[in-house]
Formats: sequence, C-alpha cells, structure tokens
Amino acid sequence: MSRESKLMAGILLLTLPTVMFGGTSLLTFLINDPSYIKNALRQDLWRAGHAHAGVLLILSLIVLRYVDDTSLSDKMKWFVRVAVPSAAIFLPIAFFFSVLSPTASQPNGIIYLAYFGAVILAAGVLTLAIGLIKGARKNTNA
Repeated sequence: MSRESKLMAGILLLTLPTVMFGGTSLLTFLINDPSYIKNALRQDLWRAGHAHAGVLLILSLIVLRYVDDTSLSDKMKWFVRVAVPSAAIFLPIAFFFSVLSPTASQPNGIIYLAYFGAVILAAGVLTLAIGLIKGARKNTNA
C-alpha cells in the first residue's frame, strides 16, 4: 500500500468514532425523544444516513487496498482516494440535514446532496474498476 493510501486510511479510521457517535445518537433518540419516534420520515432518513456513512467508510477503506494496483495516473488515483470517502460525507449529510426539524414532513433542498454524493461515488468506483481492468490487461500482455 502506498504512503498516500496509508495516510487516507489513517484519516478514515479516525472518522470511525463519528459514525459510532451517530449510532449512539440514534439509540438515544429512540429511547428518549418521542418526537423522533412519531416522525417516520425522519427515522428513515437518519437511519439511512447512518447506514450509508458506515458502509461507505468501509468501502472507502477497501478501495484504498486496490487503488495502488491500478494503471491510473497519480491524479486519477487521488481522485479515487477522495471520491469514495466524499460520498461517505455527502450522502449522510443529505439524509441528516434534510430533516433536522422534528416536525419535518418532507426533506428540504439539502436532500439533493445525495444525488451529488451518488454521482461522485459512481465516478470513483468506475474509475477504480477501469484502472484495475486496464492494469490486469497490461500485466497479462507483459
């Protein structure tokens, strides 16, 4: 693993407690906040935000194990290293902040950050996939 990927992995692992804090917050709301329980939309989006944060954090760490094995340029490797973790920020922010009000009956405009996060995620993962496939072809032709 390259020095750059190790640095990113370290940073990502440092963010893990924020995901853990989110899970604890959800549990606290379920136990102590009747308004949270009464608002199904808020429950669903906060649960989705927390789940996406955790899953995309793990995916980000997995991506770092593969990015250095690609035939991508250094700039494209950095794009992949940053794109997937960025999605782990944009998607949860969209879910959490679009229904901050306990009485929210529909998400506000911040929910559109989820689309941006999804596009960034897809671009990062597809770039990684193309780089891996090209790298595999070069290795078999050598």
